Amino acid sequence: MTVLDLRGLKCPMTFVKTKVALEALSDGQVLKILLDDILARVDVPGNATREGHEVLQTREISPGVWEVVIRKRGRR
Repeated sequence: MTVLDLRGLKCPMTFVKTKVALEALSDGQVLKILLDDILARVDVPGNATREGHEVLQTREISPGVWEVVIRKRGRR
């Protein structure tokens, strides 16, 4: 599992960096993202789903910090 720490970044940079990280993975690999921007907590999983990836989990792991886990899916 690859971990991407995006704490301190704001949308839309959080999804830009997420997209780049997903592009570097092979289909089926998992990316764990750490976020502290409330908008990114919604936008990153939503954009990942629209891009065809599988959001496995979104949870608050400490006050104001969220973990989003995404499995890369290839375009069909």
